[in-house]
Amino acid sequence: MYTPKPISTNDINLSPEILALCETLAKNTHDVWAVGRIKEGWSYGATRDDANKKHPCLVPYEELSDSEKEYDRNTAMETLKVIVSLGYEIACKIRN
Repeated sequence: MYTPKPISTNDINLSPEILALCETLAKNTHDVWAVGRIKEGWSYGATRDDANKKHPCLVPYEELSDSEKEYDRNTAMETLKVIVSLGYEIACKIRN
């Protein structure tokens, strides 16, 4: 039986600058997922239909429901927290 054992991030607090990065990463997470689905032949459908490869989330991130966005935000947030918990530092560099 599979017992998931994610790295604990309960004690990780992220700076406001890194928290702001979360939404960008959430959008990118969605876009990466969508590109993969589209490459597999999936397209938009009002309801999910695995047999015909239709999915209601094949829309721009901004058009997702709040619950769908929250899924991507959680993935992004936990990824950032795991990076920090493993001892890495995330630094902001201003690009011109």
